[in-house]
Amino acid sequence: MTIRRIWAASFILMIAAICLTPSAGLAQAPQEPQPDMTIDAATRAAVIDSAIKNLNEAYVFPEVAKKMEQALRERIANKEYDSVTSARRMAEKLTADLQAVSHDKHLRVRYSHEAIAERQNAEEPTAEEIEQFKTFLKQTNYGFEKVERLPGNVGYLDLRGFNPAEFAADTGAAAMNFLANTDALIIDLRRNGGGDPAMVAFLTSYIFGAEPVHLNDLYFRPEDSTHQWWTLPHVPGKRFGDKKEVYVLTSKRTFSAAEEFTYNLKNLKRATIIGETTGGGAHPGGGRRLSAHFQMFVPSGRAINPISKTNWEGTGVEPDVKVPAEQALKVAHVAALNQITAKETNPERKDALKGALDAAQKELDELKKGAKPNP
Repeated sequence: MTIRRIWAASFILMIAAICLTPSAGLAQAPQEPQPDMTIDAATRAAVIDSAIKNLNEAYVFPEVAKKMEQALRERIANKEYDSVTSARRMAEKLTADLQAVSHDKHLRVRYSHEAIAERQNAEEPTAEEIEQFKTFLKQTNYGFEKVERLPGNVGYLDLRGFNPAEFAADTGAAAMNFLANTDALIIDLRRNGGGDPAMVAFLTSYIFGAEPVHLNDLYFRPEDSTHQWWTLPHVPGKRFGDKKEVYVLTSKRTFSAAEEFTYNLKNLKRATIIGETTGGGAHPGGGRRLSAHFQMFVPSGRAINPISKTNWEGTGVEPDVKVPAEQALKVAHVAALNQITAKETNPERKDALKGALDAAQKELDELKKGAKPNP
């Protein structure tokens, strides 16, 4: 799969999340539910047949695609779909039925009240979609929600999406240059639903040195090809570097490319992961039109980490420090201040750091006191 096709695959997943249903991971304005639509037996049959065809053509594991086909045909024989007249319900049921076999959280069927454009290439976005997406990226600052310097000279980046590097690299470079002189860095991915592997590599490059580091491989079944991702030997501006502490915050909503970023750093022992186990989606792919009002995201590839030789599909990324997501930032800030304070030799600054540490610890203790017990 070419770089452009990889970009388009991640793009279509984001477009689906933005245009068709609200996503838990992507930052966006609240949307009105789209109107439902009544469907008949012919529409149901056409959607199912198209889904089966696309799965057999492109799903990353062909043997699993056959199992999904068998499961759908058994459900058809049992007349499970005969009473489904709601388009929205049909998409939900197909998604649930396919995931029951594949356990693949990227695999999903979506209904759109607006007609879905036909493409010559099923995995390439239309010009209209690209313009719509570019507008969305500008309105959300390319996923960069907040960049700031916390007490004690701790850098903080709240990143809501790894948007295509083609558009987001300038903003990413500006953010990382602002953070370059901090003494520790917290990267908050608790509300990050994923995106572009090129942006993962671009941002990761800032927290390593100039010597390229092998991050991840992506294998794609349709082309029977593998693309390697490495850090970049050159980046715009100044690097944060590979000597200072990095903390990555996660939640159960951290997904896809955000999990790749986390998994890469964990295996390379470059960051401490704090928060909750992530969502568990490691299979990239592309959107495929099933009919005028249905489309399916078909995972056609899989991540292969060069160290673990596997990925986080179905399991998620386990944090090094397990805490509720809402406590993760305070825990990371306290940990960062402890590290910085321990290394500081200037007495005056050490006293100032201890003051910042005491204040952060007090805030964390108060947050824990107010936390609701687990049911």
